[in-house]
Amino acid sequence: MGRRAVSIQDIAASAGVSHSTVSRALHNSSLISPEMRQRIQQLAQEMGYSPNAVAQSLKGQRTNTVGLVITSIADPFVGRVVRGIEDVAQAARVSVFLSVSHNDPERELEVIETFQRRRVDGVISATAQMRGSYTQRLAQLNMPTILINQQADPGTDRLYSVDADDYAGARQAVEHLLALGHRRIGYLGVDNRYQSNARRLRGYRDTLAAAGITAEEEWRRTIPSHRFHTEHDVVEAQSLLPELLTAGVTAVFCYNDLVAVGVLMACRDLGLRVPDQLSIVGYDDVDLARYVTPPLTTVHQPKLRLGELAMQMLLDTLEGRPVANQLLPVNLIIRATTGPI
Repeated sequence: MGRRAVSIQDIAASAGVSHSTVSRALHNSSLISPEMRQRIQQLAQEMGYSPNAVAQSLKGQRTNTVGLVITSIADPFVGRVVRGIEDVAQAARVSVFLSVSHNDPERELEVIETFQRRRVDGVISATAQMRGSYTQRLAQLNMPTILINQQADPGTDRLYSVDADDYAGARQAVEHLLALGHRRIGYLGVDNRYQSNARRLRGYRDTLAAAGITAEEEWRRTIPSHRFHTEHDVVEAQSLLPELLTAGVTAVFCYNDLVAVGVLMACRDLGLRVPDQLSIVGYDDVDLARYVTPPLTTVHQPKLRLGELAMQMLLDTLEGRPVANQLLPVNLIIRATTGPI
């Protein structure tokens, strides 16, 4: 019987590192230091490691599979986005592999590397944390990637984004409250969705400034970072509302509908009537927004369209067709949680 071929597991055992570390080093991943890469590659050569010839021969061929990374399956925003992706993928006879990052950017990069090893044609990321050095490292993986609700830097090779206009959405929300006579308007944001929160906060501030109002610091509160759980934003919003009320706000613009639901629950606990004593605006227009009591005024994001466009952009990239970053319009849906002061 011939000698057994050296495997990645053999190299990992000899080097005293994990299987994934060896795989990354052999693929020249930027996640591994140059020194570690050189050490492992030299060890692999000395041990007589040879990549699978069949797998190597397949390199460059399409597999008609794509990887999709989301923050959480519990996020109500994600469901419609995934539906849009699946609709376009199914029509193109492309299979979608789904994985969850749990709001951890390192985990997301690991997932994308796993997708790369499985030879997916490209990746769609619908998470919240890809920014700065992480997008640079993602670009270095050289995997065609589409970001949803994150904005890719123009000109970044093989990395594009489809996003909704957070700044315009925030302006619509605050202009609506100003038109109702509110002047002390609060903002309840989050610190684990960096890009979108920053854009919505800027829209809030700029709209108040255009009306001659300075957004006081005590009118703003931020929900602290947390591994993504649907309940977390709701509970934290409940706990932070009393601080905004103490600051004298008469209306609150919330980062998303889950935060707004937390504010609604806090109002119920405090015996406050909505909108008579406090007006509330959410963001996203998830299904829940129509069914809470009273129904929630919110900014509608084109969730299905975001997913459809992301998948089509990825297909266009793979076919060599020109692709550009997309920014979709949003619109305010007025329901029953906002009223005159």
